Amino acid sequence: MAALIETDGHPPDEQPWQTLADLLPVGLAVVAPSDEGPWRTVAANPALIALLRGASGTPPDLFAEAAWVDPEERNRLRTALRERQPVVDATARLRRADGTIAHVEITAVVGAGPTNGPTAGWLALCGVEGDTPPSPFAYVLVRDVGERRRREEQSRDLYQQLLQAEKMAALGQTMSGVAHELNNPLGAILALAERLRLQGARTPLASGLHTLHKEAERAARIARQLLTFARKRQTTRLMVPLNEVVAETVRLRQADLDRAGLRVATELADDLPDVFADPHQLQQVVLNLLINAEHAMLRADVGRRIRVRTAMEDTDHVRIEVEDDGPGMSPDVVSRIFDPFFTTKDVGEGTGLGLAVVQAIVAEHGGRIDVDSTPGQGARFAVVLPAAGATVQAPRMQTTVVADTSDRFGEGLRVLLADDEPALAGAVADTLRDAGFEVTMAGDGEEALARAQAQTFDAVICDLRMPRVDGPTFYRAIAAISPPQARRVIFVTGDVTGTEAARFLDESGCRWLAKPFRLAELLRVVRDVVG
Repeated sequence: MAALIETDGHPPDEQPWQTLADLLPVGLAVVAPSDEGPWRTVAANPALIALLRGASGTPPDLFAEAAWVDPEERNRLRTALRERQPVVDATARLRRADGTIAHVEITAVVGAGPTNGPTAGWLALCGVEGDTPPSPFAYVLVRDVGERRRREEQSRDLYQQLLQAEKMAALGQTMSGVAHELNNPLGAILALAERLRLQGARTPLASGLHTLHKEAERAARIARQLLTFARKRQTTRLMVPLNEVVAETVRLRQADLDRAGLRVATELADDLPDVFADPHQLQQVVLNLLINAEHAMLRADVGRRIRVRTAMEDTDHVRIEVEDDGPGMSPDVVSRIFDPFFTTKDVGEGTGLGLAVVQAIVAEHGGRIDVDSTPGQGARFAVVLPAAGATVQAPRMQTTVVADTSDRFGEGLRVLLADDEPALAGAVADTLRDAGFEVTMAGDGEEALARAQAQTFDAVICDLRMPRVDGPTFYRAIAAISPPQARRVIFVTGDVTGTEAARFLDESGCRWLAKPFRLAELLRVVRDVVG
């Protein structure tokens, strides 16, 4: 622009100035007041015409009211020109001839019209009649900054994503630690609640014991959600019959749904292939979707029906649908429904983790989850998972064994129980004694190692993290003394974090249970070990 300003009063050759204006990569216009007062465009280069997508050779009217998205931006530019104030990189949004919006920066400078020189020559070449340009006039540079804005927005988005990833990583570590600390007392509460429920099944306290056990399982489920969300829970994948998991999950929730006056219908497709999945996590997906539908209908007092169905999605995928006729969701809620800690419930009524965990589990299993919902017309969640191919070699899921000690399969057998949590150890020891075992207890790893060195046990149940001598050290010492006895070690832990603990469990090949566990699970594993 500086080259176009009059320097010595002698007009330059016209052709180079025309070439310069034509080749200038930014929009350039000369504007001047019209007879009626407002400023008008008297000349424009091809870049400006292209930017605003006007007709070729026709200068766009920069000051037309329709050309500005924000009238205030237009008024500020007109005021600055009228007062002969320079404008530098003023941001504006201009409406192109095709209706799209151009994000631009405008630089303008006002000058008096010279009698000759580059301005006069360029204007003549642009078709402006007369020997001199209008006076006063202004050069206006219009620079397209749309692409730069997009890059800046992408950079900001990436930065925010990185910040969010850091926060979520820190949050995941915190939640993993909290869940681990909760798992030890929860293990004791759940085990004691299970024993009390089984022993008091025919007493007046049966209803209260059922509630105690159910709430203990709920707390354990929240701890598992925290670990799953933090991606810290070790998974065990098996060949899972999908219909069995869905039917069992609905059965577990049936009593609560009945009490709430909700009807649930299941439609399970025949001849579904198995899925290669963690059955507990798969059950958690279905359970969370059922609870989500239940809470949505009860909170809004709208709808009373839930439909759960399974089907083939295509030749390689199976589908689980959970559909309700509740209040539905707005597009804004649907867009955020899987965000961690996002909830539409009142404060204190939900963690906002249920659906985030569902999405994490589904993604981890190579699937996807779709949502279809309209306000007032209910919601449908569809989980699509890959079917297990013929080449997948894995054990098949077994039906859960109840905590039945009536057959006393442990008669004449000895178990060493090493755990520094007295409440949990007591409940486990009582259950094992009910099954006929002779139980020797140790409160730390050093005591457990001394007892294991002194005599042979048919099974050893050992906490992975104990004071004085931890589980891995205890195991290696036993393996050096008696490899057969080392193969009969069962570990229990509230800290299967996918790092050292998970690596040790994988390398040792030992059976293990994650706290909090059901006593039925413990008895099943012990039965397998003592054979």
